[in-house]
Amino acid sequence: MLARLIALLLLFVPGIAGAAPLRVLAASSMTEAMEAIADAWAAAGHPRPVLVLAGSPALARQVIAGAPAGVLVTADTEWMDAAAAAGAIVAGSRRNVAGNRLVLVVPARAPRSARLVRGFDLAAFVGPGRWTTGDPQSVPVGRYARAALAGLGAWDQAAPRLASAENVRAALAFVERGDAAAGIVYASDARASRRVAVAGVFPAASHPPIVYPAALVAAGADAEARGFLAFLSGPRARAIFKSRGFTTP
Repeated sequence: MLARLIALLLLFVPGIAGAAPLRVLAASSMTEAMEAIADAWAAAGHPRPVLVLAGSPALARQVIAGAPAGVLVTADTEWMDAAAAAGAIVAGSRRNVAGNRLVLVVPARAPRSARLVRGFDLAAFVGPGRWTTGDPQSVPVGRYARAALAGLGAWDQAAPRLASAENVRAALAFVERGDAAAGIVYASDARASRRVAVAGVFPAASHPPIVYPAALVAAGADAEARGFLAFLSGPRARAIFKSRGFTTP
């Protein structure tokens, strides 16, 4: 009798039967926010999702290759567009869940400020050192950084001094350690670190809007994934995003 009761519980209680937990692939710049959102989802009575946090190019490529996941969140529209073009996300499920600002950071032990206006010379600002951001060829923050510097007329002089990073958190780490004299990251990343100081905020008009689209992954779009995506775009998640330096739609 006891064995039958246990069997029934395994059928009806989510997560007990050993089913694979929901996997959520999200941009590395969302690390703290996504951890908090996963905790809030679990506190609401759901199994805590497994978070895979990495650069948007790597995540999108994994989804396109058929990696098991339920939800994908990227740091720009281009990589989500690529996943959509490959048929890797569920049509009609895509929505923007957060936004961000672009900032120039320096090591916190040597804070200074910069006027990020037309004519700003990043090469002169870093002096003999290097500056860092994500790879402008593929990483969203690098694309935004290149656009912002080009908009200020600073890209051509700054490009030779760039030490590209595989994602925004790697760029942040370069500045934290002092391996780079400055870095261009998201405002939320700067807020998450005590070892960098914000030298300036890039004008919003200097680069395309920074948005984080989320969508259901076609290979794993079950009820749990749909529920989590709805939660991710709901009021509790918006409050968490705001508390960690993101903007919200």
